[in-house]
Amino acid sequence: MQVAIAGGHGQIALRLTRLLHDRGDTIRSLIRNPDHSDDIHGAGGEPVVCDLESASDDQVAEAVGSVDAVVFAAGAGPGSGSERKETVDYGGAVKLIAAAKANGIPRYVIVSAIGADPDLEGDETFAVYMRAKGRADAELAASGLEYTIVRPGSLTDDPGTGRVEVGERLDGGSISRDDVAAVVAEALHDPAAVGRTFDLVAGKTPVDQAIASL
Repeated sequence: MQVAIAGGHGQIALRLTRLLHDRGDTIRSLIRNPDHSDDIHGAGGEPVVCDLESASDDQVAEAVGSVDAVVFAAGAGPGSGSERKETVDYGGAVKLIAAAKANGIPRYVIVSAIGADPDLEGDETFAVYMRAKGRADAELAASGLEYTIVRPGSLTDDPGTGRVEVGERLDGGSISRDDVAAVVAEALHDPAAVGRTFDLVAGKTPVDQAIASL
């Protein structure tokens, strides 16, 4: 499979790149900073410089190229303000939807967040973030693409266990970035994940079985 990853230098994205490369997939990693190219090469991907915030829809489509699937793993990150939650977490995801449609790419997997809600009230940065994520999820679900919306709980850098819990509405919890990447990799390859939105936390079910059960 040929996969383009938006936010290619992110912590989940680099882990995902390694996993997909080990499976024999080809990865185009969209990055903002060309200085990160060596890290992408080291993970097994091909770096493509594209700033999702400033790029036009056409420029994003050109950067994505002809692939089988796209993954949105970009994010404004901790410490960023409300404006960047809108331009990256929402705006970037929507630009990637447009690119997938323009290039005839059927498959789109987005890394969202547990509790994402387009109607969440509040002006604090966290509420803006959850609202931006929820709006991006809603637009993807309505896009006509073969989508999967993965909503992980609190992220940790603990070693992955390969065992998770998935569900439409979970009560919260945490999960390692290793295991999120493993779930996204499996979702890309398992048709059972198409058209699904699910929460994701650490659990007891092997990743492949969890995805197959969706």
